[in-house]
Amino acid sequence: MAAPHRQDLTAHAVATQLDVMACQRYEVGIFDPVADKMWIKHWSNEEVLKAVGFMKSQNAMGKHIYIRPEGAHALNLIDDLKPETVDRMKAEGFAPALVVETSPGNLQAWLAHGVQLSPEHSTMAAKCLAERFGGDPSSADWRHFGRLAGFTNRKPAYQQDNGHFPYVRIREATGAGYTQSRALVEQAATALAMREAQEREARAAFNRPRDAASKSALTKSITDFRNAPLYAGDYHRADLAFATYALSRGMKSDDVAAEIRTRDLSHKGNERRQLDYIERTLMKAAQSIKQAPSL
Repeated sequence: MAAPHRQDLTAHAVATQLDVMACQRYEVGIFDPVADKMWIKHWSNEEVLKAVGFMKSQNAMGKHIYIRPEGAHALNLIDDLKPETVDRMKAEGFAPALVVETSPGNLQAWLAHGVQLSPEHSTMAAKCLAERFGGDPSSADWRHFGRLAGFTNRKPAYQQDNGHFPYVRIREATGAGYTQSRALVEQAATALAMREAQEREARAAFNRPRDAASKSALTKSITDFRNAPLYAGDYHRADLAFATYALSRGMKSDDVAAEIRTRDLSHKGNERRQLDYIERTLMKAAQSIKQAPSL
């Protein structure tokens, strides 16, 4: 018997992933690493399947193919996992509905909560999962793209000796929920409520009489924020929360900037990009304080 045509295998992989994700509509991301640009297509299930040929041609030209649900949904993605981590997830009651191998030995797992979550709740659930299982914290949000199975991962680091690139493959596709879903959803709701209460406290503090604060006058340090389970290792959110907290208590902007600089920001780019990050963080914090309702 002749081997199936590659496009048949790609179409089958796409259809399987769509069946498991079980959403009415999707956002398909086509990323061009040369132009550093993502084109986002808003497609129904049927439209995604009809576009397999088009996506294959884009993939062959070096573009990456991603997918995520459109709008609120009942899924969470955990990125950058190893096979042994997925085994631990199953043992602890967090069996994924879908496991996709994005490159040899690297996995993405989609978990099905069985209930649609708000964007804020879904993001917090993603952060709780990433913290528990060591997933990529920068990918832990409600709208993060995962790779679409059946296409190649075109990152240069994965190019093989023969010039080919590895296919993104489905390793598991049960479509089932996980036994700890209710506990996880409740944990995320509690963490979200705690964060909102902390933000309200910071805004309220802006309306109280205060003297200019020094670093020693604050009851919480930036390290406290960065280590807080609430932020699940997301230093960007922790920096912003600290900046809001410190500025609302009278700390000078330069002093807050110095505190943000206490961690390595080299991943942000050169010195100018690092300064831009700090300035954006201070501006967002100041805007949040200005928008605080008067008490």
